Amino acid sequence: MRYISTRGEAPELEFDDVLLAGLARDGGLYVPDSWPRLGPEDWRALRGLPYAELAAKVMAPFLGGRVAEADFARMTAEAYAGFGHKAVAPLKQIDAALWLMELFHGPTLAFKDFALQIVGRLFDHVLAKREARVTIVGATSGDTGSAAIEACRDRARIDIFMLHPHGRVSDVQRRQMTTVLSANVHNIAIDGSFDDCQDLVKGLFNDLAFRDRVGLSAVNSINWARIAAQIVYYVHAALALGAPDRKVAFSVPTGNFGNIYAGYAARAMGLPIDFLICASNRNDILTRFFQTGEMRIGKVEPSLSPSMDIQVSSNAERLLFDLYDRDGRALAAAMREFRSSGLLALGPNLMQRARDVFVARHFDDAETVATMRDEYRLSGEVLDPHSAVGVAAARAVAHTSGVPVVALGAAHPAKFPDAVEKAIGKRPELPARLADLYQREERCMRLPNDLAALGEFILARARARGGKKTAA
Repeated sequence: MRYISTRGEAPELEFDDVLLAGLARDGGLYVPDSWPRLGPEDWRALRGLPYAELAAKVMAPFLGGRVAEADFARMTAEAYAGFGHKAVAPLKQIDAALWLMELFHGPTLAFKDFALQIVGRLFDHVLAKREARVTIVGATSGDTGSAAIEACRDRARIDIFMLHPHGRVSDVQRRQMTTVLSANVHNIAIDGSFDDCQDLVKGLFNDLAFRDRVGLSAVNSINWARIAAQIVYYVHAALALGAPDRKVAFSVPTGNFGNIYAGYAARAMGLPIDFLICASNRNDILTRFFQTGEMRIGKVEPSLSPSMDIQVSSNAERLLFDLYDRDGRALAAAMREFRSSGLLALGPNLMQRARDVFVARHFDDAETVATMRDEYRLSGEVLDPHSAVGVAAARAVAHTSGVPVVALGAAHPAKFPDAVEKAIGKRPELPARLADLYQREERCMRLPNDLAALGEFILARARARGGKKTAA
């Protein structure tokens, strides 16, 4: 399998080069040149596999033979061995048509662990074979940062610089990043929003001289390996609920569009996903897009679900690539216009193709709190505010669908104790392994929203300077 850029100008790469490259050199995102397809018998053969074995099987086509089968099976076994639930991604039935898939039993209590525990090991494997180093720079709206740092801490061939918006993540989210004192970990609080952080990262990647000088790479969901690993839990849930002999739907709390795009990818592989619910908070650019056909940038507004406080959803470009019939040059022109004018409008034919797959709903903070309170009263389920948005969207759609809907439980409620206490009157406790989090020493640098200042900070600390180039 080879990978192509959504903007049509970057060279085609194989999986290991895509892993290290992250963002394509033309500013686009890498996607497979074609989707691997599985038939009904192929899906049935995967039923009942332990999660780690399922991951090795589902991801194998995307590796394209660039990682040995035995090596990758070892990586998946190691990645999920430390999760806090034997099922890894347990399904919990909430009512007759609604299920909750708990994706927060990993080391940092969020769904990002599912991909990043694999990606960290893939980086180690590929870099060791190439005798190379990389400098990872990423932006986080809350959960990616801690999961990426946990996956990359103390790895000999990686330095990681993680940007988060100052004052716009929860205390638990911040401390899960800033209390990691490993020498190869650098936390940076940016004066701005998550979109500002994300734009800074893209600015570094688009400076090709800087990119090559420090061996720049990414673990954000712009990195295809992240998407490939997240496909697995859609397969896991669908098979458990009867696929391929029964359709299923998913409700996904959505910010940067990577998580729900993994569901789209699973559907493209032939998994019988009837539809995907894009669940947004008050920052509802995606809901407005699916409802009106216009993607219009607004101002980021802080909310109780900060990981979704986004107005420019990077991974939406991967969906747009398919809607534009994989015409990279046409999409590149549209994306330039979008960033210039703040508006991207699709015609009715293209939007109908999107609406054949996606349903969209949004919920403000008051509705999120009400959902958390109601679910606790009805079932005893304690939801974090992101998962609550997903459950609210599922309930808004499930009764009309006729198929089981799985809401994705994005984060452990203890990551957002203030919001949970506001909703149910009780403060959730952190798991024992994190009980002393508030007593741990923090280390973080605060920087302005300035590309030059960020570049200088990284150049002073990145050990890959002058090293060999790692990817095309």
